[in-house]
Amino acid sequence: MRGLTAVSAARTRVRLNIAGVVQGVGFRPAVARIAAAGGLSGFVYNDAGSVHCELEGHSEAVDAAVRAIRSGPTPTARVDALTVATLTARGDHGFRIVASTSDGSARTLVPPDIAMCGDCRTEMRDPADRRYGHPFITCTNCGPRYTVITDLPYDRPATTMAVFPMCAACAAEYDNPLDRRFHAQTIACPDCGPTLTWNGPGAGDPLDAAAAAIERGLIVAIKGIGGYHLACRADDPFVVAELRSRKSRPAKPFAVMAADLAAAGALASVSQTAAAALGSAAAPIVVMPAVAGGVLDAVAPGLTDIGVMLAYSPIHHLLFDRLGPVPLVMTSANRGGSPIVFRDNDLDWIDGLADAVLTHDRAIHVPCEDSVISVDGGGSGVGAELPIRRSRGYAPLPVSVDAAIGDTVILATGGDLKTTFCLFGSDGHAHMSSHLGDMADPRTQDCFEAAARHLQFMTGQRSALIAHDLHPRYATTRWAERQDSPTVRVQHHHAHAVSLLAEHRRLGTPIIAVAYDGTGYGTDGTIWGGELLAVTDPAQFTRVGHLAPFALPGGDGAVRQPARIALDLMHRAGVHWDADLPPVVEVGDSGRHVLAQQIPRGAGCVTTSSMGRLFDAVSSLLGVCQQVTYEGQAAVELEHLARAGHIRGDVDFDIRDGVLDPAPVIAGLVDGVRSGVAAVDLAAAFHDAVVRATVRLTADCARTVGVQTVGLTGGVFTNHLLLHGIRAGLTSLGFDVLTHRILPCNDGGLALGQAVIAALNNQPSTEGSGLCASESPAR
Repeated sequence: MRGLTAVSAARTRVRLNIAGVVQGVGFRPAVARIAAAGGLSGFVYNDAGSVHCELEGHSEAVDAAVRAIRSGPTPTARVDALTVATLTARGDHGFRIVASTSDGSARTLVPPDIAMCGDCRTEMRDPADRRYGHPFITCTNCGPRYTVITDLPYDRPATTMAVFPMCAACAAEYDNPLDRRFHAQTIACPDCGPTLTWNGPGAGDPLDAAAAAIERGLIVAIKGIGGYHLACRADDPFVVAELRSRKSRPAKPFAVMAADLAAAGALASVSQTAAAALGSAAAPIVVMPAVAGGVLDAVAPGLTDIGVMLAYSPIHHLLFDRLGPVPLVMTSANRGGSPIVFRDNDLDWIDGLADAVLTHDRAIHVPCEDSVISVDGGGSGVGAELPIRRSRGYAPLPVSVDAAIGDTVILATGGDLKTTFCLFGSDGHAHMSSHLGDMADPRTQDCFEAAARHLQFMTGQRSALIAHDLHPRYATTRWAERQDSPTVRVQHHHAHAVSLLAEHRRLGTPIIAVAYDGTGYGTDGTIWGGELLAVTDPAQFTRVGHLAPFALPGGDGAVRQPARIALDLMHRAGVHWDADLPPVVEVGDSGRHVLAQQIPRGAGCVTTSSMGRLFDAVSSLLGVCQQVTYEGQAAVELEHLARAGHIRGDVDFDIRDGVLDPAPVIAGLVDGVRSGVAAVDLAAAFHDAVVRATVRLTADCARTVGVQTVGLTGGVFTNHLLLHGIRAGLTSLGFDVLTHRILPCNDGGLALGQAVIAALNNQPSTEGSGLCASESPAR
């Protein structure tokens, strides 16, 4: 007894239970190194839900180790919860990583894929290193995670690397607590890892053959971490034009991959924030101002920005080692609207797009597209990242909401474009999927179902309720209605507003939400998109302001040919359709005759209050864009034109009873066109008018409702001129302005709001559908 008492008095032992992003990020090896540095004994292991460890030693050393673990011992770890229990000291020696267990129903957070680290790059380029030139080099600090994990706890048998037994050298590193690859589950080397295969012209080393093909101007499909890319030289106008032709993608910008930060600087103006994002573990595409002459205009036609990412996988780096600093177009291997190809068996989806294929035999378990961000360079959010597409490097990390809402697990389907679903559990974690694509494509629906099953399995949470958009013809709505679970419907712009509140963890904050986008089904059966919503209770909303309704002659046809919308707005403004005005020229004599009969009667017209469609119409009116070939093209090109403009003369909205009437704006712009005012200046004047009118109406609505917080949400707020202008105007009036920082403002962030609203209104009808939003009065 005296011996045991002496041991207990001299030593302290604690047990830690750690939850968060703690598997697949080198957490256990890092804990082992912390213990070794402090001379501590004990052990650490995973189960499906957490990391558990026991530490024993002098109390000061134990306390220091607990602090180090709590702060997150690796760059990509995230500790959400850590509990400490004091135990009786055992007097044992040494620290061990012990076998994982599968006990318990709780699941840990699945880590995202991580860009290649600097240490691995150094080794891969060292001729004396045994992994010299190895295209699958990884360690505990980098490499695929989400896309290769098949089960939890995260161990090699639960990954697609299970089919590659470790060689003796790799096994020694895996078992060595002092090695960077200690318990690195994707560890491999040329003797035991995956291998590359080349299917194309040339022979020999697959990377040499791929680089030679790209140099010759061929288009190569390259299997990466989350799927296949189509790659070609970004400085070759012929191959870029050929890629556009094959993909039927005449104008949508391509992303460009650069070898390193210096190469990126030759293509774009890289700010400090952009540089940090480019070099981060997530390694997203960053949209930045293009450098004149840095890249072909054909890469991003009509735009002044360019989307750039750095090489983030060993295959990318090895290709650039052969090609030099030449920039590469690196775009998802798919056809418009279809999901990215990620399985070798599905390469026929892109038949005719690529001249050759560089592939490998490490399976991708779930696909994951590249993420896209821009940088907010103005107002109170200087230097902040603005998500545009949240996918590789971020998904499926959850968004933590204020608190758990009820005990029902909810699957929210998001929208039909930029589809991203949300699995919202009773623990307050909202797990967001990666970007999936256009749900109108049956293959995307198949990927949606597979990804939803996988995420529910990985989180151990099975949905009991499905939330979906109010639009009856959305593919996500029809998918939800085919499931066995009860469903609830959520109004589109209400979901945008609550998504913004949820990501800021301010569900209890009353706001006026300015929700500007292209399409959202309204509670009155029309298409909304220029909305001011009072959200004093996140479960409900009141429509307190909106853009005056106008028509989309021919419905979706008007979205593709915005001249039709421009003519409707001109008709409403009492403006004659002069034959030399750009939209009149675009529709031609026959179209003009048809529209002259159609518009006054409203025949075949869809009513909308969409701010996005107003931007499209103005883009046509000013002769900027007449044929829309990708979502948002007309509005995006109008913004880029306006950035260089000077406001000459005012154009103003009429504001009355909460309604923004664009008729005087349209009339003023037509006067400008007729007077020969440059389109660049009229574009700037239009943006200025939208900013001033929005600030004025929002401030009036906020004061009437009695709130001090405003939220800016919806896809139109990817427009930096509007975002900065409206935020600055409202901030100057003393309002607290919320903008998106974690999720995209577009439909890629919609599902979070749907899930939260459904949780707050968890009263599905017995027939499987119910309006999960109270809206009154409707204007």
